[in-house]
Amino acid sequence: MADSHCLYRHGFLRIGTGVPRGRVADPAFALAEHLALARSAEARGIGVLLFPELGLSSYAIDDLLFQDALLDRVETAIAELVAASRDLFPVLVVGAPLRRAGALYNSAVVIHRGVLLGVVPKSYPPNYREFYERRHFAPGLGASGTIAVAGENVPFGTDLLFRSGGEVPFTFHVEICEDLWVPLPPSTRGALAGAEVLLNLSASNITIGKARHRRLLCASHSARCLAAYAYSAAGPGESTTDLAWDGQAAIFENGECLGESARFPDGPTLLAADIDLERLRQERMRTTTFGECVREEGAGDFRTLGFTLGTPPAPAPLERLIARFPYVPDDPERLAEDCYEAYNIQVQGLAQRLSSSGVRRAVIGVSGGLDSTQALLVAVRAMDRLGRPRSDILAYTLPGFATSEATRANAQALIETLGVTGGEIDIRPAARQMLADLGHPFAGGEPVYDVTFENVQAGLRTDYLFRLANQQGGLVVGTGDLSELGLGWCTYGVGDHMSHYNVNASVPKTLIQHLIRFVAASGDVSDATARALEAVLATEISPELVPAEAGATIQSTQQVVGPYALQDFNLYYLTRYGLRPSRIAYLALHAWGDASRGAWPANIPAEDRRAYSRPEIRHWLRLFLKRFFANQFKRSALPNGPKITSGGSLSPRGDWRAPSDASAQVWLDELDANFPDEG
Repeated sequence: MADSHCLYRHGFLRIGTGVPRGRVADPAFALAEHLALARSAEARGIGVLLFPELGLSSYAIDDLLFQDALLDRVETAIAELVAASRDLFPVLVVGAPLRRAGALYNSAVVIHRGVLLGVVPKSYPPNYREFYERRHFAPGLGASGTIAVAGENVPFGTDLLFRSGGEVPFTFHVEICEDLWVPLPPSTRGALAGAEVLLNLSASNITIGKARHRRLLCASHSARCLAAYAYSAAGPGESTTDLAWDGQAAIFENGECLGESARFPDGPTLLAADIDLERLRQERMRTTTFGECVREEGAGDFRTLGFTLGTPPAPAPLERLIARFPYVPDDPERLAEDCYEAYNIQVQGLAQRLSSSGVRRAVIGVSGGLDSTQALLVAVRAMDRLGRPRSDILAYTLPGFATSEATRANAQALIETLGVTGGEIDIRPAARQMLADLGHPFAGGEPVYDVTFENVQAGLRTDYLFRLANQQGGLVVGTGDLSELGLGWCTYGVGDHMSHYNVNASVPKTLIQHLIRFVAASGDVSDATARALEAVLATEISPELVPAEAGATIQSTQQVVGPYALQDFNLYYLTRYGLRPSRIAYLALHAWGDASRGAWPANIPAEDRRAYSRPEIRHWLRLFLKRFFANQFKRSALPNGPKITSGGSLSPRGDWRAPSDASAQVWLDELDANFPDEG
């Protein structure tokens, strides 16, 4: 399809918050400004456009709100706006004072394609400190019925939901300013009734610190409701007789701020953000307490008003930045905080297990690669925390047929500089004996490096560690990471799959390198240890099980199972959000298709800051799906280990439970049907 790249085809909705210029009590001027922003929103492919509270009349006009001339002109402006909307794509949500049954209501008017869909009154007009709304407005809470506006009778009340039945299905709820500040905002019930998008028309004068408080309210409310929350505030041109206005507009999704406008603007502002509707629905479905709250508290009796939102006249490419590394923030401060928490979760987990088990020693195999290095650092810190000597950590190197001098040197340097007890067991004699007992061609001198050849080595290493633990009164610390478990890149049973306690079990490969950098830069290790850690970080990721031919590079894991950067991306969106493969691929293409777009996490080497093409993304995702489903039996028998990331873990006692004999075919078929190589 010509619009296959359009965000509306992939479960997204672009919503906008417009802050027009104002002119005190001048509805004609306000109408022109609203329409100008609506046309700009049309050009940007915005599907829902929110305006400030009482935007068609101005907010701070006091008793002018009782003037029939002004109120009549507001209704005329609404009629003109409805007529102009026939040719506009977005749903418009505007603020106006409206009369009904002898009372005046601070109202939100919802308009789409020439139809006035409904009017929502403000539930809680404030009447404290600088606010005197109850002098003018009746409270809308509990109101339900119809209202006459510009010659039409339309639905009126706080019991309205607006639902699109078109190509872009979604539901939104509307509330006004103070409604968010009460203990139980009306939008809470709206969310429980199915609204994924919550809109707040606000005027909200500015005082010192108030903007920060608004952000806190909007972010926390969107997180609690598992919803998107858009907020507007009055801006330039509002009366400053007693108050000032900063024009703050912001859009949040499940606790995350997707965008905020510059405050105190001189002119009109249009903020837009792409809301991930499918992600919100997934969160609500898997967060079972959300549904339980609906059943227990009740969503209330809402009237649902339908409309049809299709795709925009011109395809709207996704503007939302998709993080390349969902487990690794690109903000340095956030990354440092995540590394601190992850490292200490690992340390706390192992320290508790060592203490409760009563064993004296920790036994660990150290290869000189990323995973075992991080596990060793965790073991060292756990012993320090328990007040026990580091010599109680027995760190063994277990060289095999493909162990390089570089990794062996890394391991030795770590053992020496960290002050743990080191040892080495050459597994090659035992491996030759086992291969000979099996009648393997390698035992006869043939260079056959098959899975048996590899797993004999991996199995022997783990077997030695367990027997050493028996002998020394120790506990085997596992080193395999989340990415390897997702791909099944581990030897089942007596292999790197097994340990007594695995500190890395829910740490993805893309995060481990940052954890090591975090420790290296923490000041908690010596300069010599920091240098050893930097050497580990510079080493090619390899299982070192297949000997390299003379002059050739060592065995590369990523050439076999794919780039960990992509595979961690696939793992996150499949297990954390249950997204269909074609949508994962769409997001991956947006995240990885252009190396110059968006920020990169700190310390990503220049050579790794690359793009991936659509065929590459599709190829590695297909491989991921095949390996992920084929290796569930390994994840069903995992040793203990702490959950660390919000992306979850693959432990059968944690976030992921699945049958070991499931087929990947449904997922492969979906990818083939909806994300071809060319598109």
